[in-house]
Amino acid sequence: MEYGLIGEKLGHSYSKQIHSSFADYEYVLKEIPKDELDAFMTAHEFKAINVTIPYKEKVIPYLDYIDKNAEEIGAVNTIVNHNGTLKGYNTDFYGMIALIKKNGIELSGKKVLILGTGGTSKTSCCVAKSLGAAQILVVSRTPKDGVITYEEAYSDHSDADIIINTTPVGMFPKEEAAPVDLDKFPKLSGVVDAIFNPLRSNLVLAAEQKGIPACGGLYMLSAQAVYAFGHFTGSEPNESFIEKAYRDVMFGVRNIVLIGMPSAGKSTIGKALARKTGKEFVDSDNVITERIGCTISEFFATHGEKAFRDLETEVIKELSHTGNKIIATGGGAILRPENVQALKRSGIIIMIDRSIDNLTPTADRPLLQNREMLEKLFADRYEIYKNNADVIIDGNRPIFDVTELAYKSALEVM
Repeated sequence: MEYGLIGEKLGHSYSKQIHSSFADYEYVLKEIPKDELDAFMTAHEFKAINVTIPYKEKVIPYLDYIDKNAEEIGAVNTIVNHNGTLKGYNTDFYGMIALIKKNGIELSGKKVLILGTGGTSKTSCCVAKSLGAAQILVVSRTPKDGVITYEEAYSDHSDADIIINTTPVGMFPKEEAAPVDLDKFPKLSGVVDAIFNPLRSNLVLAAEQKGIPACGGLYMLSAQAVYAFGHFTGSEPNESFIEKAYRDVMFGVRNIVLIGMPSAGKSTIGKALARKTGKEFVDSDNVITERIGCTISEFFATHGEKAFRDLETEVIKELSHTGNKIIATGGGAILRPENVQALKRSGIIIMIDRSIDNLTPTADRPLLQNREMLEKLFADRYEIYKNNADVIIDGNRPIFDVTELAYKSALEVM
């Protein structure tokens, strides 16, 4: 390959999409087992590459030159082959600064906990120092000089202001994990997670639920890629590329999730959105019906609501595991917090807010067979829909207008 990314496991990476948004070269994702790194770096048959977990430190001995910034950090994520001379740089530094500034998280004078000890941790330490953090503590499961344990973080540093996660805990495909319990840190004013897949990790979602400013790592990935592109091409980084790359990739990989009352028009609007965006349309109720081989009403009658909700949770998690879909959910999908969390990790949740007078009870809906049941369901669920939505749009307008509103909301909310 000429240009690309090397790492041990790259199934989670969006780097190819990001580089494709502003570069005209082919960017290759190359997974390299640990025992093959030496042969790859010794041959160095590439023009320029990015480096990710777990090789940001391991590639350093193969380099002929290391940029001062990368040398101070002790990690390299960008290597350029200049006629056989390998030069290493660290563009993660600038990516992390861009991410923190974009989200308005202030580190000056703050106590910062950095989770993890790898290359991104070292980068984050330098970033926190450059942004004026008053105290920087590195946290790891394995105690060693200059590093504290999670237990020490909980017991002795519950007054931390900022948490930066650089571990892979919570990353695709094990999205349901979280590296730390935010309840232990009541003074937090910001959470930064270098993880970008899923778009919102459980750590970020937990912070958002507490009203704490929080961000995932996709903007960092986009920014560092633009700075890497500068090294690749020997040109000044064009920072206008960062926002474009971020928005293009965010829209391309993110799910658009529609919630709302039964008969609010989620499936109709979802299909229209799929045609407009090119994303795959899926209806969670249809997936369930195919799986059970009967109607939902029949399943309710035979197995009860709990069995249905358990199956619904299973389907929601499967649909949310990957991106670039329009997901129309069943009316009760958001009754379980774990469903909402799964949907939010890689999706924006849009509520179709349709008034009760425009909803229709039907015999094939087990909890919505008459007007009385409709009114009760509306009263029980309306606030739940509102509280779990990222965006609420008026569903009483013509289908075309509602579709346009949903589309614009998905473009704007980042």
